Amino acid sequence: MSLTKRIVGLVVLALIPALAVQGYNEYALRAASARAVRKEAMRAARSVAADLGQFGRGARQVLGILAGLPEIRGKDARACTAFLATVVGQVPGSFFFGVVDADGRIRCNTISSPAGSYSVADRAYFQDAMRSGGFAVGEVVTGRVTNRPTIQFAQAIVDGDGDGRPDGIVITSIDLSYLAARQATAGLPPDATLTVADRKGTILARLPDHEVWAGKPLPPSLWKALSEHRGGVADLPGLIGDTRITAVAAASPEDLDSLTVAVGLSPATAFADIDAATRRGLVLIGLGAAMAIAAALLAGRAFIRWPVRRLLAAASAWRAGELGARTGISGSGEFGQLGEAFDAMASSLERHQGEMRDEVARSLVLQERQTMMLHELNHRVRNTLTTVQSLARQTRRDDDKGERLEGRILSLSKTHDLLSRDDWGGASLRTVLENELSPFRDDQDHRFGLVGTDLDLPPRYVLAIGMTVHELTTNAAKYGALSTEAGRVDVAWTVVVAESGARRLVLDWQESGGPPVREPGKRGFGTRLITGGVSRELDGKVRLDFAADGLRCSLDVPLDGYDRFTSFSEVAGIRPVGTA
Repeated sequence: MSLTKRIVGLVVLALIPALAVQGYNEYALRAASARAVRKEAMRAARSVAADLGQFGRGARQVLGILAGLPEIRGKDARACTAFLATVVGQVPGSFFFGVVDADGRIRCNTISSPAGSYSVADRAYFQDAMRSGGFAVGEVVTGRVTNRPTIQFAQAIVDGDGDGRPDGIVITSIDLSYLAARQATAGLPPDATLTVADRKGTILARLPDHEVWAGKPLPPSLWKALSEHRGGVADLPGLIGDTRITAVAAASPEDLDSLTVAVGLSPATAFADIDAATRRGLVLIGLGAAMAIAAALLAGRAFIRWPVRRLLAAASAWRAGELGARTGISGSGEFGQLGEAFDAMASSLERHQGEMRDEVARSLVLQERQTMMLHELNHRVRNTLTTVQSLARQTRRDDDKGERLEGRILSLSKTHDLLSRDDWGGASLRTVLENELSPFRDDQDHRFGLVGTDLDLPPRYVLAIGMTVHELTTNAAKYGALSTEAGRVDVAWTVVVAESGARRLVLDWQESGGPPVREPGKRGFGTRLITGGVSRELDGKVRLDFAADGLRCSLDVPLDGYDRFTSFSEVAGIRPVGTA
C-alpha cells in the first residue's frame, strides 16, 4: 500500500467515529420521534373516541327523557309529531326523530310520514333496543325517507303495564357530515387522516374527503387490520394506499364501543425534521472529509512523500549497484540528517567498493564480501526506512509538532553511525549507553552511574536498546531526574545464564532526585516504542514502575536470539563482516 493511500486511510479511519456518532444520533432521534408520533396518534384516536362517546351519551340522555314522556309513550301520531318537531332543532347533529311501535312500524316522526307508512323492524338498532330494553347504536344505513347515509341511536320505550317489556322505541338519526365537521375542528395533527367505521366496517366519518367516503365499506384487508390492532399502533396502508402510522382506539363501554376510530399520521411529515438534519450532517461530514483528505495529501506530499520517495529511489539505485546515486536531501531536519547519513554511508560503501574492485582479481573472497555488503546495505536501508515511516505515521497520529520525531530520527542516525564504525558488526552495551547519554554528561558526569560488565551486542540489539535508552533519556530530561539539578540516573546490568546455557541480559534504569513521578493517564507513543521495540524486536520483557521518587525501567531480553540483520548471509552460507 502506498504512503498516499495510508494517509487517506488514516483520514477515513478518523472519520469513522463521526459517521458512527451521526448514525447513532439519527437512530436515537428517529426512535424517540417514532415513539412520540405513535403516542400522538393514539392520543388523537382516543380523543376522537372520547368525543364520540360524549356525543353518544348526550343523545342517550335525550332519548331516555323522550322515552318517558306521555306524548311519546302514548304514540298518538298528532301529539307525538308536534312534540318531536320542537325537539329536533335542539339536539346538535340530529335531523330526524321518530317513534316506532313494538312491531317496527313508524308511529310518528319529524318529517310528517303517515303512521305505519314504513317499518324499521329489519334494522339492527331496532332489534338491539327491543332485545336489551335499553339504548342501542345502529349501523351506517341509507335512510328510507331521507335517502342519505346516517347512523341511528335508539332507546327502548318500556311498557307502562309494569312487566318491563319494551313497547317500542324512540330513535334519532345523526348527520354524518356533522360528525365529520365536529372532528375537523377538534385539533387533529397536521396531515392526519381520521377514519370512523361502524361494527361492519362501513365508513361513517372520514377526514379528509368525508363526502367521498361516507357510507362506503372499508376494503376487507384494511378492516381486518384495523380490527386486529384495536388498542395499538401499527404501520398500515391507508384508503388511498399510502402507508401511515395508524392508531386504533381501544373499545370502551364509556365510549361508543361499536365504532372503530383510527387516526393515521404520515411518516414523511413525522420524520421531516430528522431527515433534514441527517442530510445536513452528511453534507457537513462530506465537506469535512474532502477538506481533511486534501490537507493530508498536500501536507504529506510536501513533508513526507517527497523525502521518502527520494530515500527509496536512492535505495533502489544502491540495490541495483549504482552506489554513486545520492538522496540529495540535506538540512537540519530529521529527514535532512537521515539523508546525509545515508549519503555518507553510500559514499563509504562506494569507496569500499572501489577498493574491493582493485582486489577482486586477487581474491574471490573479496568479491563475495562485496556482494554481501551490497545485500546488507539494501536490507538495512529498507529496515531503516520502514522504521522511519512507522515513526512518521505514528507522529502524525499523535499530533506531534516535530520535536519528538526529530529526536527519534537523530537517535536512529546516531545509532547507525555507531554501527557504521565497525561495519555493522555490532557495538558494546556501554558504548550504546554512553552514546545516548552523552548530550547530558558534559561537566555532569557525577549524575550518571553505569555499572555492569561490558558485552558486545549484535546490530538489532544496538538499534532496539539505543531507541529505548533514547526515549528514557528524553523523558528524564523533560519530566524526570534530568529536568532538575539534583537528579541522577543509574543504569545497572548483568548477564544471567540459565541451566540450559541460554543467556539473558537484565538491565535496570533507575531515576532519583527528580520531581515526583506520576503515572500518565494514557499510554503514549514513547511508552509503546519502549515496550514494543524490546518485545517485538528482541522478544524481551519490559516493566515500567512509576514510583513517586523516580521512574524505574527493567529490561529482560534473551542474548542468543535470531539476528535478522544477518539472516540473508547465514542462509547463503556467508559470514557477516567483522566475524571470524
